Amino acid sequence: MSSRFGALFGDMGQMQAYQLAQLQWTVGHAYQGSPFYRERLAAAGVGPSDIRSLDDLRRLPFTTADDLRQGYPLPLLSVPTERVVRIHSSSGTTGKRKILGYTAQDIADWTHFFARCYEMAGVGPGDRVQIAVGYGLWTAGAGFQSGCEAAGAMAIPVGPGNMEMQLAFLEDLHSNVLCCTASMGLLLAEEIHRRGMTGRIHIRSVIQGSERCSEAMRTRIQELLGAEHVYDITGLTELYGPGTGLDCRYHQGIHYWSDYYLLEFLDPETLQPVAEGEIGEMVVTTLRKEAAPLLRYRTRDLCRAIPGPCACGSVFPRHDRIQGRSDDMIIYRAVNIYPGQIDEMLSQSPGVSSEYRVVLERHDGLDQMTIEVERDPAGDAADDGRIQREFEQLFKRQVMVSAKLTVCDYGTLPRTERKSKRIFDNR
Repeated sequence: MSSRFGALFGDMGQMQAYQLAQLQWTVGHAYQGSPFYRERLAAAGVGPSDIRSLDDLRRLPFTTADDLRQGYPLPLLSVPTERVVRIHSSSGTTGKRKILGYTAQDIADWTHFFARCYEMAGVGPGDRVQIAVGYGLWTAGAGFQSGCEAAGAMAIPVGPGNMEMQLAFLEDLHSNVLCCTASMGLLLAEEIHRRGMTGRIHIRSVIQGSERCSEAMRTRIQELLGAEHVYDITGLTELYGPGTGLDCRYHQGIHYWSDYYLLEFLDPETLQPVAEGEIGEMVVTTLRKEAAPLLRYRTRDLCRAIPGPCACGSVFPRHDRIQGRSDDMIIYRAVNIYPGQIDEMLSQSPGVSSEYRVVLERHDGLDQMTIEVERDPAGDAADDGRIQREFEQLFKRQVMVSAKLTVCDYGTLPRTERKSKRIFDNR
């Protein structure tokens, strides 16, 4: 497929020259347009003229989610309000919502690189894309739809939930691409399988995001839907929304759009760069964003960079699947545990399915962890004891503390059309 949404550069040297020019523009734009950034840069002793190389990125001050909340209702605004043509908001689970403004150019840029995601997934004219994500204030629906239309595919904007309509449109409109959260993908896949509809749908590709997805869950969705590929898409409201990266057909990491933002991987405690290949907090600096640019924004997402070129030949760098968030970290018996570690261990355990939840409690002053996981639908309850022993040994070997595994029947744990809650801390 020829590229209509590819990079603005052809090699590393051109890319870095472009990034430096855009970083200089961003710092100057933020300094001139935003009292917040002007004050923050002055306090750090750095101004636009001090950015002479990409290494000077480290001289810039950090921005956090608290800065966005304290700047409510239009934080980080670096353009006159009359240039803001749209706002989007996060879910606002703590404190005030994070509301981000967008200029017309921001919307055009977002649409362009989202269309790049579709193109990387092999989606274009002739494809029918069923969009089963949230619309309204949330960035998901608007991003998926505008990118789809720019790529030349048919958008079917069903939104989340409404199982009967989802199934009817999948069958009647011959949707061949499904965009959803992993939880919604599993819910749909299981219902299609339960109703014996597998032979009547035509899903070729699933593009999913918004939450972590284990390898076991990804495989389950792919098998039940009969899809050729399940792609991971990344994004966050502060950074336009979804569409900021996608894994290619080789599924060896997420290609991220380094012509639109820079990524650092830092130790969340020291805020120093981690060694290559180590997990760190993803810190974002935008390169083109007008209304609300980000200077070293701490996403709290934990991930690692993947060095070297990809077999697909893309010039864009890669990062691994997100392991979790630094504020989702579980401290259990003085050991730091991330949800991604539990995902990976369950994926290594034959006989279990993808759905699980973790319950933390304290008894007699000692923390207890119970991991409840569903048995593989083809599994035998007689194997539960062996599965339990093998997983508990694996957990102790890899994490160095003990946890208890409970195996339950397939379909026992609750399903959701949105993000699944997996950690229940009752301590």
